[in-house]
Amino acid sequence: MDAAQIRDKVDEALRTVFDPEIPVNIVELGLVYKTDILENGGVLVIMTLTAPGCPVAGSIIEEVTQKIQAIEGVTNADVRLTFDPPWNKEMMSEEARLELGFM
Repeated sequence: MDAAQIRDKVDEALRTVFDPEIPVNIVELGLVYKTDILENGGVLVIMTLTAPGCPVAGSIIEEVTQKIQAIEGVTNADVRLTFDPPWNKEMMSEEARLELGFM
């Protein structure tokens, strides 16, 4: 699998991860800031949470890691958490804002 195919599979996998408190996936919520496919088959994901004190932070990071590592061609998943910039509702996709009634 080439890098573009892996990127598509990673995006597909990330869209299956939901914040347990909000019925929208982490991509549509705007929680995924960056996804890099590395030459060695590794994947780097830099993401945030809706709040620094999110009680399910560990389980979301673990779920993202497991789903990426399960993709054929991926040798390693490095999921890093950041709060810079802090997440806000404007980072959500239009679809997510409509679904949650923010428009």
